[in-house]
Amino acid sequence: MAWNWEQADWPDFTYDKKVLEPLESEFLLRSGELLGVFRHVGSDDRDQIRIDLISEEALKTSAIEGEYLNRESLQSSLRQQLGLGSETRRIPPAERGIAEMMADVYLHFADALSHRTLYAWHKMVMSGERRIETIGNYRLHADAMQIVSNRLDKPKVHFEAPPSARVKTEMDAFAAWFNDTSPKGKTPLPALTRAGIAHLYFESIHPFEDGNGRIGRALCEKALAQNLGEPSLIALAYTIERHRKAYYDSLEASNKSNAVTDWLLYFANTILEAQRVTLARVEFSVAKAKFYERYRDQFNERQEKVIARMFREGIDGFKGGLSAENYIAITQASRATATRDLQDLVAKGALTKTGERRHTRYALQV
Repeated sequence: MAWNWEQADWPDFTYDKKVLEPLESEFLLRSGELLGVFRHVGSDDRDQIRIDLISEEALKTSAIEGEYLNRESLQSSLRQQLGLGSETRRIPPAERGIAEMMADVYLHFADALSHRTLYAWHKMVMSGERRIETIGNYRLHADAMQIVSNRLDKPKVHFEAPPSARVKTEMDAFAAWFNDTSPKGKTPLPALTRAGIAHLYFESIHPFEDGNGRIGRALCEKALAQNLGEPSLIALAYTIERHRKAYYDSLEASNKSNAVTDWLLYFANTILEAQRVTLARVEFSVAKAKFYERYRDQFNERQEKVIARMFREGIDGFKGGLSAENYIAITQASRATATRDLQDLVAKGALTKTGERRHTRYALQV
């Protein structure tokens, strides 16, 4: 069977608008809820929430591609990019590059899409990369651009993109489509529909030698932000990374036809799940700010360290809950000291306790 870009109707994607309408409405409703929560957050806490959400997206969009970055370096670079502080540490190229792209998406979401923007993002994403020939431009190599599974004895081609000679023409059409379907464009599309098509369309062209997944997800963030009129901060990559196989399976199932209803339903539901995750994480961050305000100057240094470590685990918390052994490992305290510290945290209401003896576990009371 021919790939989608080889077919006569490429790139005229067709889909059932009616089945997407309730999902589009839910997206707009949830966006209003998220905005409402943000209104009740102070400016300093709001800035920290932004850093937390954007850095988590940067980490996860890289992790999807098998690249695992340093959270503290990312956050330091993001603060500098967003004008929230100067860098005080050396930032590795990979962390600096992805932070620059995520900040650019956040700050300039309203700008029209151009080749220059995409070239700049590619330079950022490929910062420090030495394995590929062309950085900051579309691919030029004569070899076929294929997505192949790792088995060397029986390689399976999951997708083959248009040849490099076609890429510039295809990307001219893609950029025109992206700008025309924006809220102020000639043929505006609803948010979820536009983001879903944008991702599939871009990934089908696969215009760069590497980095297409990260840039494709950034385009989704840009599309959603343009439709909302403000940065979305949606945990899209975070959600995709948790269900990575379903993501790749859905992409593969959608690259042989330009009838894309199934893909759009999958992707719309993924975005809605990402919204729910984002709302929960923002509420968690608000609770974290209130927690620290309530317990200001009430913890010793060991307790502060453990509480901070627990908050870094996010809304999922420690797998199986915090144990006394965890406490000892984090603080290097004796068992007796750990027991006293934990009892004190429970007595103050900072932690809840479940189980007995070696099954005792602790959780934040937020």
